[in-house]
Amino acid sequence: MIRGLKKQMTEYFVGKEDVVDNIMICMLAGGHVLLEDVPGVGKTTLAKTLAKSVDCDFGRIQFTPDTLPGDVTGTSIYNMKSGEFTYREGAIMHQIILADEINRTSPKTQASLLEAMAEGQVTVDGKVYKLPSPFMVIATQNPVEFLGTYPLPEAQMDRFMMKLSVGYPSEEEELRMAQGFISGKVVDDAESVCTAQEVVSMKEKVKEVHVSDGVLTYIRHIVELTRKEPQFVLGASPRATLFLVRAAQAKAFLDERDFVKPDDVKAVAVNTLHHRLVLTAEAKMHKTDIDKVLTGLVLKAKVPVE
Repeated sequence: MIRGLKKQMTEYFVGKEDVVDNIMICMLAGGHVLLEDVPGVGKTTLAKTLAKSVDCDFGRIQFTPDTLPGDVTGTSIYNMKSGEFTYREGAIMHQIILADEINRTSPKTQASLLEAMAEGQVTVDGKVYKLPSPFMVIATQNPVEFLGTYPLPEAQMDRFMMKLSVGYPSEEEELRMAQGFISGKVVDDAESVCTAQEVVSMKEKVKEVHVSDGVLTYIRHIVELTRKEPQFVLGASPRATLFLVRAAQAKAFLDERDFVKPDDVKAVAVNTLHHRLVLTAEAKMHKTDIDKVLTGLVLKAKVPVE
């Protein structure tokens, strides 16, 4: 099933197999993804392809400066006939959500996603409403240097399991993409490879993937190094530790193994940690690359021998 899902994804989202692998890892680990890149590189196509492939209910929130929190979470409407308030669902009530251009809306509206992403529920007028399962947010944002953007706060960034960049396709991939466009191949034609219930089942199996004490110590050491790194004002949070464990389990499951290897941790560490780290003013002035520093820390951590 996993192989069939990956094949389907790469058929409609041409190229960038590493991006496909990572978004599948996040789905299996129960995490959310932030895609940051310039417009037109296929971020929306990727989200729609995933939803179609796993037969999940797909919803899109197009964030703009005037989008309100109630548009996301839903609102209570007064029913004059019954004399009671009834809940009108917001755009968040879908299994896979494309939060498009999340950094173009106000911080208050961005914050309306926090509870949903962390706890799988929303609270409207004191009442709690559970979100459908599986639930996953795939948010997109333009680089912060673009006009009309609001940088996401650290608390919001920490809710995303991974931050990925799609990038431009290679010459061969772009030609394949053009050929598919000419022949009329669209994401809506994609068939489901598995059901939403099967995704829930796979997520439970991911939790059963064995993580040895040595690998846990290795993960903890990597996180600790980010906190001691002098070029970072803010290191990785305890939530980052938990996400790194679960992402490594999902990576092992994706490779059809029932145990986590240190290489699984290395494969997901940078994408899981880099958006949680904040450089010092001096490091920013010297245009320090977070990924290079983080890669160095991962290589510096002592690998367990088992």
